[in-house]
Order: sequence, then structure tokens, then C-alpha cells
Amino acid sequence: MKNLAQNSYGSALEAVKNLKAKYGNAWNAINPESAARMVTQNRFNTGLDIAKYTAAIMRKDMADYDADASNYTQSLGCWHGFVAQQKMIAVKKHHKTTSKSYLYLSGWMVAALRSEFGPLPDQSMHEKTAVPSLIEEIYDFLRQADAIELNDLFRRLELGEDVQDQIDNFETHVVPIIADIDAGFGNEEATYLLSKKMIQAGACAIQIENQVSDAKQCGHQDGKVTVPHEDFIAKINAVRYAFLELGVEDGIIVARTDSEGAGLTQKLPVSQEPGDLASQYLAFVEAEDIAINDAREDDVLLKRDGKLVRPVRLPNGLYKFKDGTNIDRVVLDCITSLQSGADLLWIETPTPNVKQIAHMVNRIKTVVPNAKLVYNNSPSFNWTLNFRNQAYDEMLEEGNDMTAYDRSNLMDVAYDGSKLCLRADQKIKTFQMDGAREAGIFHHLITLPTYHTTALHMNDLTKDYFGEEGMLAYVKGVQRQEIRKEVSCVKHQRMAGSDLGDDHKTFFAGEKALKAGGENNTSNQFEVKNKESMQAIA
Repeated sequence: MKNLAQNSYGSALEAVKNLKAKYGNAWNAINPESAARMVTQNRFNTGLDIAKYTAAIMRKDMADYDADASNYTQSLGCWHGFVAQQKMIAVKKHHKTTSKSYLYLSGWMVAALRSEFGPLPDQSMHEKTAVPSLIEEIYDFLRQADAIELNDLFRRLELGEDVQDQIDNFETHVVPIIADIDAGFGNEEATYLLSKKMIQAGACAIQIENQVSDAKQCGHQDGKVTVPHEDFIAKINAVRYAFLELGVEDGIIVARTDSEGAGLTQKLPVSQEPGDLASQYLAFVEAEDIAINDAREDDVLLKRDGKLVRPVRLPNGLYKFKDGTNIDRVVLDCITSLQSGADLLWIETPTPNVKQIAHMVNRIKTVVPNAKLVYNNSPSFNWTLNFRNQAYDEMLEEGNDMTAYDRSNLMDVAYDGSKLCLRADQKIKTFQMDGAREAGIFHHLITLPTYHTTALHMNDLTKDYFGEEGMLAYVKGVQRQEIRKEVSCVKHQRMAGSDLGDDHKTFFAGEKALKAGGENNTSNQFEVKNKESMQAIA
């Protein structure tokens, strides 16, 4: 039975028939067709099977992107298995394939929504185990989506429909997850141990950042503290060793640098020779000239260009980087990470500006020509305001009369529909395509979309349900939309596995099975009697 899950329905059927013959009368109740059907519905037996399968997908996608930048990939952040499941069902329904579509697991959302401590800020205070647990949960839901869709196909096959080709060429909902390990939740050994758990749960790509673990901040907040390159490289090595130990040879490491917005470091590395990585890191630290006689007791001093200098140290013991060194630090971080085993880069930026991103990436590419980014299309950016500002600057440079616009108030709803705002929206629409082509962005993700959509939809439903519309608010705004748009979970019993369970119970108990389906199941009310007329109404 070892390899059944990797085989087609036909080969699984043959294998079960052989096993039934081997074990004789004791297996009389086992129906080979039913067993083969169940095998087909569960392509992946373990998280490691998933990690190996999805790592190969990402490697191919990276090669495709290198050949043609229009082959960029995308994902949305999901904080629950059901959210991930519904996303991938929708991807298959609307785009007919899951190709180039991934999932993102955000540490921010784990902290805010999945911690047993309750809602927390993105500061690595949530439990380590919450991350691999969510990965495992997501893949449980995706595998269930496979089983439910295949079960429907097998039911149709039994009714005489010609769907065998759809079964034989079924495309799984299981896609790569890029999983956020934050700063590694401790030292390199802690990073290795947590990486193993994440990979065993199914993660093929692990994103790790160069902040101090115990002082980690969200990339879009102030107070970020970075670590010397040697510390970060040790953690990259730890992740790679975890992949190799578990046999995921194609595992992906995404190295994130927060140096663009980080102005502090916790420690000063030890330089062994002039110009080494430690020396380059130390050169960014702000320091003041000092004579030895002016040094205070317990001062930390450095020799720089033949002079004695004192690094600027804050009351909390942290050291300050020189102003204006952030971009140079980003470039050095990225080059060093790629030369030390990372596969992809992540640069946290203050605004979503293709030209600014390209400026950094092109500097990196002079050393590592195939450098590629995973880019955070973050809800922390005010996209509307940022792109209206960019459009304003472009129009001003082109000589347009801009006196109709108040530069300090471009978010004003009065500007919606204006020439400037239509231009800004077009730039937002093509941002991912432009970034892929001009700035080396292989993967575009939105970290927290489902956090915001949940809040928005609850705001809208609550306003009207508790107001004058009452139940009509739910029916008109939710259920009727689900029916018209054929959203899978309108039949929530089916989506939770009720039909699948009925069939399994029939396999196990035959005619004695107590099933949930039948005339009195209210889900029958959602059967579409005339699909053409329903579409016409929609």
C-alpha cells in the first residue's frame, strides 16, 4: 500500500484487488472500487509529501519566471484552513487552474488571530507551535477540498456521466505555502527545530527575517533591530539543514531584510580582517571621534580609518546606524543572503513604488543576476494615497495644470473619478505586472487580506442586520449572492464533508449506514434546477 497515494485510480484499484486476494475471506467486505476511490481522493499521505511536491512546483515557477517575467506568481494570506480552502476553490473555479497561485502564512495574522494568549501584535510573542499547526490545518482543508470535488465526480460517474477524464486529470487544490517563521523564534537551534515542524506540516518555503528574535517588530512599525550577517547566515543554514534532513531537497528559503526601515543593531560583530562582513556591518554604525583620554569608564570604542571612535549607543544599549545608510545595508543584506544559501529575497519597503524597488534590486543584480523578490503588497500601505501621490508627481512633471488638486488632501472622495485618480488606479492595477517586469518581483502576496475582508463584511452585515433590513440583510447580501455566484459553501453541509461522509459510511456499513442525505436534508433547497435562468438573473 506504500505507493498507492501516488498512483492513478486504475493502479490503486489493481493494488487493492491484489491485496484482497492475498488476505482472502477476511477481506470479503472490502470493495476494491471504493478503496481505490478513497485512495484517489487522498493524494498526499503526509506533510512531507506535500512539501516535496510543492517545492518542485516553486522551483519550476522560478525557472519559468527567469525565462519570462510575465510568469510571476501570487498569493493571499490566510489565517484559517477554511479561508485557504475557499480561496483555492475559487481560484480553480474562476481561473480553471491553480498554476502560479500560492498561499501565504503571515506571522502577523498568527499573532493577531491564532494565539492562545489572545490577539497580539506582530512581535513574536505567539506560540511557536501555532505556525506549524496552522500549516497542517490549511493542508487538511485543501485535501478535504480535493476529496469533496472528487467524490462529486465519482458520484456523477456512477450516474453514467462521462467524467473519467476529469478524474484522471484532476488538479489538486494543494499549492505551495510561503510560511513566515519571523526571526526564527530564538537562536539557530530554535530556528532549526521550528523549521522541521513547519516542513513536516507541509511548508516548502520558509521566510525568515534579519531582526533580533526577542525584539522583533512588524516590518511596518518603528523600533526594528537587525542582527549582524553572521547571525542571520547561521539561521539560513539552520533552515537548509532542516530541509535536507527531512529529504526536501528543493526547499525554498526566503531571506527578508528589514534594514530599509531599521536604524538599530543590538550587537557589534567581531571583524577578523579588514573588509570582511563584520567590518562592512560596523562601517554602517554611527560613531564619533574621541581621544582616549576623553573616553568614559566602560565605553565601547572602535578604530576606524586610523582614528579612535565611540559608537553611538542609546540608553537601552542598542547601537545606532548612520542616517542614509539603509539602502546600502539592504543591498549588502540581500547579496550576502543569496551568496549564503537563500533562494529568494524579501525587502520591506515604506511605500509600494516600482522605481524605488527596482533601484535596489538592480544593484543586487549586478552581483547576483538572477536575484528575485517576494514582495509584500501590504495593507499597511495606503495604496490609494501612495499612487495618487505618484500620479500627481508624474502629471506635474509632464507639465499638467494641477491647481485643481489639493496635494495635502488627495484622499478626498471628491477626487474619485478624476483624471489623476483614474491614472493612479491604473498604476495600482498594473503594479504586480510592472513590478515583475521592472523590479525582479517573482512573487506578489497580500499579507492580511482575509483579516480585512472579514472585518469589512462583518461591518456591512451587522449594520443592516441589526438595522431596518433585519434578515433581508443576510439573505440579500450573503446567501443570495452565494447562490447566484455558485459559491461552494452555500451548501455548507456538503462543504463540511457530509456527502463525503455518507459515501464513506456506505462503503463501511453498506445498506445499514445511517446517512445525513435524503429528502429531509434542507441542503436540497440549494439545488440549481435551471442553471441558464439562474445565470440570466445574476
